[in-house]
Amino acid sequence: MFKILFQIFKFVFILVFPFVLLIRGSVFLHSQYELFPWLCILGGALFTVILLFIYFSFIYGSLSGKFGDSGSVKRRVLIAILIVVLYAFHGLFYIGNKNLKNNSLKSEVLDVHPILRLSVSTLIHLDKDLIITDADRMPEDYRRMGLKSRNHSLHYKQSNGYSHALDIRTNYRNEIRNFLVRAYFQLMGFRTIRHSDSGTTGDHLHVSLMSHDRPYAK
Repeated sequence: MFKILFQIFKFVFILVFPFVLLIRGSVFLHSQYELFPWLCILGGALFTVILLFIYFSFIYGSLSGKFGDSGSVKRRVLIAILIVVLYAFHGLFYIGNKNLKNNSLKSEVLDVHPILRLSVSTLIHLDKDLIITDADRMPEDYRRMGLKSRNHSLHYKQSNGYSHALDIRTNYRNEIRNFLVRAYFQLMGFRTIRHSDSGTTGDHLHVSLMSHDRPYAK
């Protein structure tokens, strides 16, 4: 029984690891090297392409008993690039309406840092009922919600032109699921704060990516 469970775990890990590497690698490049947002994504994508190439080469070698000629290598590289590009493009630019609290969030989400967008869209593949309740804000938005306006917020656009935070609904959801969602973002290198009974903003999980403008802000 243990061997079966181990094999299942190993299979799931191998399957999921490229997507983890894509996001975690991008977060690492952002936090450690302060690269431009799209360069971070490109770097994470490069890490993932290399990993997929290793996967494909292992499978090819297991089946054929050899590494393959230059044509075979090029095909593996091309397939890896296509998979990563298509996945990243979809994740960066498409989040379904059913995962947004309202239609106005459609444009707001595009103002959120690309790494954070990619991480959320990846999670949505596993949690179809996830709802984004807030993203890009301006000072007057807090006043409209009956809250004190803030001089600084990671919901505001930072110097790189992107908001570094968004909120995810937690009320009316199983607490185990809420815990797993929070654990996912923390594993990926994001900062999280659970806001319970937050008045007009509702019970939600605040998720943020470190801003080099305010490194210790959440």
